Amino acid sequence: MKIIQKSDRVSLRRRVEQGTEEQRKIVQAIIADVKAQGDEAVLNYTERFDGVKLDQYKVSPQEFEEAYEALDGEFVEILQEAAANIRRFHEKQRPASWFDSSEDGTILGQKITAIEAAGVYVPGGTAAYPSSVFMNVIPAQVAGVERIVMVTPPGKDGKVPDGVLLAAHILGVEDVYKVGGAQAIAALAYGTDTIPAVDKITGPGNVFVALAKKEVFGDVDIDMIAGPSEIAVLADDTAVASEVAADLLSQAEHDARSSSVLVTTSQQLAEQVQQEVTNQLEDLPRAEIARKSVEDYGMILLCETWGEAITTINEIAPEHLEIVTDEPFQHLGKIKNAGAIFLGPYSSEPVGDYFAGPNHVLPTNGTARFSSPLNVDDFLKKSSVISYSEEALKKHGDKIARYARLEGLEAHARAIDTRKERWT
Repeated sequence: MKIIQKSDRVSLRRRVEQGTEEQRKIVQAIIADVKAQGDEAVLNYTERFDGVKLDQYKVSPQEFEEAYEALDGEFVEILQEAAANIRRFHEKQRPASWFDSSEDGTILGQKITAIEAAGVYVPGGTAAYPSSVFMNVIPAQVAGVERIVMVTPPGKDGKVPDGVLLAAHILGVEDVYKVGGAQAIAALAYGTDTIPAVDKITGPGNVFVALAKKEVFGDVDIDMIAGPSEIAVLADDTAVASEVAADLLSQAEHDARSSSVLVTTSQQLAEQVQQEVTNQLEDLPRAEIARKSVEDYGMILLCETWGEAITTINEIAPEHLEIVTDEPFQHLGKIKNAGAIFLGPYSSEPVGDYFAGPNHVLPTNGTARFSSPLNVDDFLKKSSVISYSEEALKKHGDKIARYARLEGLEAHARAIDTRKERWT
């Protein structure tokens, strides 16, 4: 992990481009095939890309039961407690419809309605992610989404990991399909005989999933275009180097393109963390992935002043930010750009990934400058409500008609003028 002085630092924004032109064309072809051939295309691409031939791809009740029996009771209890924490946090986000009335009889308001159907993508590949099930499904359930469909790539054995199925079972999600990649996104967006189309697609995936979400956006809504995982640690000389290094590697092991960054004013801490990262990589099970991530996207940014360090964090706009300082809450108000903020030495990033309650589907690649974690609002629609009384229209009608004519829209003005006949 390189130590870089402020003056030598390069911007980390848009560090990863989302796909090549060739990959985009592949995704476009897959989507077109699924739209035209439905389930047949989905099964063909599953065999081609995942190396498994399936006759049908909906998870059966027996598979749910087998997953439940395969896992020990303690793990089941851990998942149930995590789900309860996540649900409790998201329930605090739920907004209410509101209405406001005036003396002249005008009623204005906002009606909150849940979307009808949501599709959740749970990644597969090098790891299993029951946590992704919770983080995508629970806010949708709290919002009141009636139909939730889950897709996830099958393994070579044609099965979904037991932990993923257990998480779906705990939440009561029964519509789970063994399909991944761009073909899964296309199936959710446009529907097949097996999977009815949904209104919104959420969840992270590889570059082909990200590109597919871009392609279908507009026909359906999406949460975000998620890039590789990121962590930035803002630390002073009170931080423990071994803990900081472990937290940096917690994201590096996700993906060879993940980014792990330490920002500090302490030369001593920088050198200690650099050595600790090297030491801890020695026996890390996913060391090959983590080492590649650290070499290509990991760095230690050494700043001259604390103000410079804060500015650096806001420029990076990290997905995950840990503040490991003597008084971390003192710095919270100065942080403008971060997906999730972890305060103090005991708030290690995995606490938020799995158990605390806030959502771990977070903006990446610098998009924390303008976007937020996945939340209940993402599964809600807001409709404006307008009810004018006769008195209100008498009072304001001429002004509205004049406004319309100012914009050159005579029919708009006449729509108001014609109602004057009611009281003339």
